[in-house]
Amino acid sequence: MVAMKESSILLGATASGKFEAIEKVGEILVKEGVIEPGYIESMKHREAVANTFLGNGISIPHGLPENRDEILKTGVAVMQVPDGVIWNPDEIVHLVVGIAAKSDEHIEILTNLTHVLDDPETVSRLAITQDAAEIVRVLSGECPVQPRPAPTFDVSDFDASIDVTIQGEHGLHARPATFFVDIAKQFSSEILVEFDGRSGNGKSLASLLKLGVSGGKTIRIHGKGPDSALALSALKDAVDAGLGEDAEEKSVPQVAHGWMPKSVKQTIPGCTASPGLASGPIHQLTQQRIVVEALAKDPRHESQALAQSIAAARQNLRHLYEEVRAKSGEPRAAIFKAHEAFLDDPEMLAETEGLIRSGKSAGYAWRQVIDDRVRAMEQHDDELLAARAMDLRDVGRRVLKHLAGVVQDEPFKPESPVILIAEDLTPSDTAQLDPSLILGFCTSGGGPTSHSAIIARSLGIPAIVAAGPSLLELKNDTLAILDGDSGNLYLEPSPEDIHTAEEARLQLEELRDEEYRTRFEPALTTDGERVEVVANIGKVSEAEKAVNAGGEGVGLMRTEFLFLERETPPDEEEQYQSYKAMVEALNGLPIIIRTLDIGGDKAVSYLDLPPEENPFLGERGIRLCLNRPEMFLTQLRAIYRASKYGPIRIMFPMIATLEDLEAAKRLAEKARIEVGAEPLEIGIMVEVPSVVAMAREFAREVDFFSVGTNDLTQYTMAIDRVHPTLAAKADSLHPAVLRLIDLVVKASDEAGIWTGVCGGLAGEPLGAAILSGLGVKELSMVVPSIAAVKSRLRSISMEQARELAQKALGCRNGKEVRALSLP
Repeated sequence: MVAMKESSILLGATASGKFEAIEKVGEILVKEGVIEPGYIESMKHREAVANTFLGNGISIPHGLPENRDEILKTGVAVMQVPDGVIWNPDEIVHLVVGIAAKSDEHIEILTNLTHVLDDPETVSRLAITQDAAEIVRVLSGECPVQPRPAPTFDVSDFDASIDVTIQGEHGLHARPATFFVDIAKQFSSEILVEFDGRSGNGKSLASLLKLGVSGGKTIRIHGKGPDSALALSALKDAVDAGLGEDAEEKSVPQVAHGWMPKSVKQTIPGCTASPGLASGPIHQLTQQRIVVEALAKDPRHESQALAQSIAAARQNLRHLYEEVRAKSGEPRAAIFKAHEAFLDDPEMLAETEGLIRSGKSAGYAWRQVIDDRVRAMEQHDDELLAARAMDLRDVGRRVLKHLAGVVQDEPFKPESPVILIAEDLTPSDTAQLDPSLILGFCTSGGGPTSHSAIIARSLGIPAIVAAGPSLLELKNDTLAILDGDSGNLYLEPSPEDIHTAEEARLQLEELRDEEYRTRFEPALTTDGERVEVVANIGKVSEAEKAVNAGGEGVGLMRTEFLFLERETPPDEEEQYQSYKAMVEALNGLPIIIRTLDIGGDKAVSYLDLPPEENPFLGERGIRLCLNRPEMFLTQLRAIYRASKYGPIRIMFPMIATLEDLEAAKRLAEKARIEVGAEPLEIGIMVEVPSVVAMAREFAREVDFFSVGTNDLTQYTMAIDRVHPTLAAKADSLHPAVLRLIDLVVKASDEAGIWTGVCGGLAGEPLGAAILSGLGVKELSMVVPSIAAVKSRLRSISMEQARELAQKALGCRNGKEVRALSLP
C-alpha cells in the first residue's frame, strides 16, 4: 500500500470550482514528486469523460490511462475544503482526493474511502478537522469507521429462478431495461434480478440500470408469486430475443470534406458526435441551479407535491415526445418514453417517500434518490451505460423544476446564430435547439452514443462531445470553427480559414443536399410516371415551409392545433381565418383539411371528455364530431368559407363504418348550403381495418382515400404506437400492413378514385418506393423528408418500384422488408 504523509494533505483550502480544485490537488502531487506538471491537465480532461464525484462530499480526480507515463510514482493527495466546492450541479465536495496510480498500490486507500462514504459522521469530521494526521489515519485504515453492512438479499422464499444471458454489445441500457421492466410489470409476481453479488427490483428501471449489466453477462431472475413461472418464461423469451433491441448505432456517419485549417490560435480536440462544419461566435450555456429546502414539517403535503410534480413532468415528456417524433421520427423520440418510465419506477418512488417520512422535503428526497443512481451509473465501465446517467439526471431535473416552482427552463434562443458551448446537454436541451440559430454545439462531457448526440444527428446540427474542461473557460463571442467530422474545435481562426471552411461547408451541403437543390422538380420516375409528394402540417406557419421545401401541396392539415391548450373552442371566424391563411400561403396548391381528430387521450377541458380505458378505441375523431354536431358544423362552415380562396379537399378521420361516413357527409352538405359554397372533394382516412375489409363499398362513396399508416399499423398489429417498449414492433413496413394498403389501392383503382398515404411510412425512402410500386398516387410526409423522397423517386423506374413492392408483399415480417435493397 502507498504510504500517506501529512505533507500530502492541504487543510482549510478554498476553490472557485472543481477545475481549480483539481489544479490545487494536482500541485500537491507535483510537489510530492508523484507526477509531472502536465498530468494535471490529464486529470482535468478525465473529469470531462467521467464524473469523479463519489458521493457524501468526496471526489477522486485522476488522470487518463494514456497519460500514465507522466506519473513518476503512485501517490495520493488530499485537499480539504471546509466550505465546500461545487463539483457538478447539486454535488458539493469537502474532500478532494487526488490519485496518481502507476500500479495498484492505491487500491487499499480506495477501499478505505468506500467505507468512509458510508459513514457520514466521519466525513463531516474530516471536512473540518485541523489535524492532517487524522485524515492520514482514516485513509490508511488505522482509524476505524462504521460502514453500513453490505446489502444482502434472501431468495430462499422465491418460487423459481432462471439464468439468462443479456444480448447485445451494451447490455441493459435504457431501452432494453425499459422493455424488461414493462414485461415484468405485466405479472403480479415479485421479480428480483441478481447480478455480480447485487440485486435489483425487476420492475424498477433505475434499479436495473444501477446493476450495470454489460452485454454478454449472465443474470439470474427470481420470481415469487402466483404467476412467477409464466413471468420468468416471458422474461427469458424477451431476453433471448434481444429485449426489443436492434443493433445500437455504433459510429457517427463520416463525410470526407477534406478541409483542414492553416492558422488557428488553439485547437480543442473532442469526440465527433454529429458530422458537419460550422463557423461563428461561441456562447457558453449555463444551467440554473435548482435550490430546494432540505427539511419539511408536513410529510403529507410533500408527498402531494411530489405526485403533482411527477404528473407535470410526465405531461412535459409527452409533449416533448410528440415534438421530437414530428421533427426526427419515432426512433429518435423513443428515449423520452423511456424517460417517462423512470417516473413510474416503484423503487425510486418508495425510497423518496421514505426520506419524506423521515422529515426531508420532497425536493431534497427526490434529488438524493436520483443522485445516488446517477453516480452508480456514471462509474460503470461500459461507456453507453455510463452515458445513460445523463438521461436519469434529465428526468430528475425535470421533476425538481416543478418542486422548486420552475415550470420550465426557457429554451436558449440567441439573437444571432452561435456555436453553443456547454458542460453537457440533456436530451431535452438538445431536442429544443433551433438549428437555424444553433450552428453547432460542443460539450466538455458526454459521449458520441448519448441520446443528445443521436438527436443532434437527426436535427442535422454539427456536434462535438468530451472536449474537456478547458472548453468551459472560453469567452463568449470568441470566433471558432467546429468540425463535427474530425471532432475538433478551432479557436480564433484566420480569415482565410473561415473562408475555406465556409467553402467546404457549402460543398458538404452540396453532397448531402443534392435532393434539396432539386426539390422543386416533380417526382417523375425514370420511365415517366409521376407521384405527387406533399406535406403534413399542423400550423399556419408550416404551410409556407412546405412549399419552400418542395411540397406540391398539403396532404394532411391537422386542425387540432386550433382546439388544444385553450379554455373554449375556436369560433367559426377564427377557424376561417386560419384555413384561409393556409390556402393563400399555398398559392394555388391543393390542401386536404382533416376535420378534428382528438379524443380522450388529449386534455381538452371544455369538451369534458370522460377518461377512457383505451382512448384509441373510444370516442375520438369522427365519433366525437358526430356526437357534438354543432362544434362539427362550425368547423365545416369555416372550411367551406375558406374554399373560395383556393383548392380544398375535406377528409374525415377515424371512419369505421359506412354509417359514420354517411352522417358526416350529411353534416358537410348542410354546412356547404348554409355558407353558399361550391361542392368540395371529400375523402376519408383509412386507418381502421374495417374500412380495408369494405374498401370497395367505401370507394363508391368518396372521392379519395388517404391511408394513415401510423394508426392502421397500430390497429392491425394491436400495438400502441407510443408504447415505451413495443412501439418498435409497430412497423408500418410489416407485410400485414402493406397487404392491407394493396387491397385499398386495388379497390380505389376499380372505383376510379385515387389513394394517398399520409403516415410516417410515406416519408421513408424505402417506404415511398414500395408505396409507389403498390399504386399509391400521393405521398404526404413531414416537411424535412420531402426533398429526399422526391430525389429517390426520380432515381428509379416505376417498374422497379412495382417489383420491389411485390417482393415486400411476399416477405414474412418487417425486418425482411427492411432488408430489401432499393433499386
